[in-house]
Amino acid sequence: MRIRVVHETVYQYDSPARGLIQMLRLTPRDHDGQHVRAWRIEPTVDGRLSRREDGFGNVVHVFSADGLEEALTIRVTGEVETTETHGVMRGISEWLPDPFYLRESRFAVADEAIRAFADDAAAGGNDPLDRLHRLLAGVHGAVEYAPGPTGAATTAAEAFALRKGVGQDLAHVFIAAARHLEIPVRYVSGYYWRPDAAEQEAGHAWVEARVPDLGWVGFDPAHGIAVTEAHLRVAIGLDYLDAAPVRGSRTGGGTETMIVRVRVDDARATNREAADEEAGDRAPAAPAGRAQVQSQG
Repeated sequence: MRIRVVHETVYQYDSPARGLIQMLRLTPRDHDGQHVRAWRIEPTVDGRLSRREDGFGNVVHVFSADGLEEALTIRVTGEVETTETHGVMRGISEWLPDPFYLRESRFAVADEAIRAFADDAAAGGNDPLDRLHRLLAGVHGAVEYAPGPTGAATTAAEAFALRKGVGQDLAHVFIAAARHLEIPVRYVSGYYWRPDAAEQEAGHAWVEARVPDLGWVGFDPAHGIAVTEAHLRVAIGLDYLDAAPVRGSRTGGGTETMIVRVRVDDARATNREAADEEAGDRAPAAPAGRAQVQSQG
């Protein structure tokens, strides 16, 4: 499929900001099953935008600006072609050894409750892949997807205690549990196309786990599925801190308000709808006094 993304992050300040610097992990890379056709990052104020790569191989744009007025919008637009790989990740340059992803990280620490849950969820698994699928089903069933109760700084243990969270939280719970089971696993940020919800509150998050003789495999605990062609992979890390779409700091500006708007469409379906609308606009007008009637097959 072809996924079209429009992602706007709006910052509003109650007084002018003297300056800011932002680390933007908002640009996907090509790999098997994912080809970037077009991608743009457009800040609405003048500044400096430079591109680099971090230690995980993520594309990072550094944006800095001085003398901001009352608002800044970072607008991301692009189209990415995706194909089904059944969750298996190929064609990715690995910058770090697999054991690195066994490291405990700030948001994905397994407390006693998560350790007991992981042992129980994976029990009876015949092989590592089977254990991961059991863990996937366990996390999806144990933690309800519910925006609101958690925030960007919520840990795996806190989300698991609440038994509620969003994609980020379910990913952290899965990561903490998998590392307890001594399975290398990492956090993934990106986008997810949903046929029933083009307008979304934020991007999405899932995980990738290392499976012997198979490689890295993507799992989406929020939806209880292996990664599909509807997932658009952007950045990876040990947890959210390493793959956050936007992180930064500023001087001045008083109180800051952030508004996020994300739209994820099937570009081909959208293009077909636009073509149908255009064809409809060109339809001949009915003579005065007569109504056009739609034929039925």
